[in-house]
Amino acid sequence: MAYGAASPAYWDPAMATDETCLLEEEQCVIRLEHFFIRAMLSLPVLDGQPDTQFEWGVWVSLSPANFDRMTSMWTTPGREQEPPYFAWLATQLPYEPTTLNLRTNVQTQPIGKRPLVQLEPTDHPLAVEQRGGITLARVVEIAEALLPRH
Repeated sequence: MAYGAASPAYWDPAMATDETCLLEEEQCVIRLEHFFIRAMLSLPVLDGQPDTQFEWGVWVSLSPANFDRMTSMWTTPGREQEPPYFAWLATQLPYEPTTLNLRTNVQTQPIGKRPLVQLEPTDHPLAVEQRGGITLARVVEIAEALLPRH
């Protein structure tokens, strides 16, 4: 019921040796210009158990100021009281049109939990699914699209 990306779409493995780039479990910096955090984008599953969510592990791009603020609050109890941060989706998910650069708000969660992504309410299929939910059949369709073909 969850799939995730190991890095933002803009990360290139060759950047690993660049001193201005960093890819960690929860944060990424590219050339000291682009700042990313790992987050969760949830879709309600309509015909699952109550409160069942399908989760996309995604990366979002934050402004330098928001990245600094979020980083400074990383281990601060009560950080979930912070207002949402504006961010751009930085993960390509299997949707058309592209999911790259969709507008989002990111809400910090309690320590130990990844921030939650709320997409801007547009007619993009991913935003529609986040607002309206998906079926278990759609979860299977997503899984089949992501599984390697033999």
